[in-house]
Amino acid sequence: MSDYKIHREFIKDTLRKTIDFRQSPQHRGQPEPPLEQATARDAIRITLPEKNIWRKHVPKTDVVEAITRRKSRRRYTDTSLTIHELSFLLWATQGLRDPSGRTPHYRTVPSAGARHSFETYLFIQRIQSIPAGLYRYLPFSHELVLLYEHEHIHKQRIASAVFDQNFVAESAVTFVWTTVPQRMEWRYMEAAHRVILLDAGHVCQNLYLACENIGAGTCAIAAYNQEEMDALLGVDGENEFTVYLAPVGK
Repeated sequence: MSDYKIHREFIKDTLRKTIDFRQSPQHRGQPEPPLEQATARDAIRITLPEKNIWRKHVPKTDVVEAITRRKSRRRYTDTSLTIHELSFLLWATQGLRDPSGRTPHYRTVPSAGARHSFETYLFIQRIQSIPAGLYRYLPFSHELVLLYEHEHIHKQRIASAVFDQNFVAESAVTFVWTTVPQRMEWRYMEAAHRVILLDAGHVCQNLYLACENIGAGTCAIAAYNQEEMDALLGVDGENEFTVYLAPVGK
């Protein structure tokens, strides 16, 4: 049996496997994993404009037009994105749909069981009013937390981590999504890993359409060196690891 066939059989077995969810950590009464990674108290945070503010600075585009124009774009100008545009992109990909409503944890993208296993990291190079550096998005407070500043970002390391796709390192900002599998495993056990990857597609498609809305472009990247990218983000590669990334630029 070829390696390809082995992988195909694994996928099919996973899809047709009957899982007894009564054995899940959730059903056994184990505590729910937090839906956002902890942040150090003394970490530097940047508050992003809320929806009632950024929507005044973001053009309205017909959804049919955005879908029609959607394509992978690999060439970017030196133009910076505004903080309002970045706030919009983050809201579109992992923002809270109704923070003060009955379901404050629901987001603008679908996720199996609303488990939302992702963390959003940003290699920021050209965003107005935000110093260059590596940041993590905090959806519940709509803030960025600084992980390290510009002098620690080496474009060569970013390019190397994506197998020398140099355009990734030339973007205004690169979105990198990690997953914290325990959030999904708590409810779905073995099925968690299938829906995590499905959820990643939902997130990145929203980014594509949101970029079209602001005259920017993006390109989904699934070809990367796992160990190098995890090391750049400072994640352990086991309890949290990279699953997808996308550079964004005008």
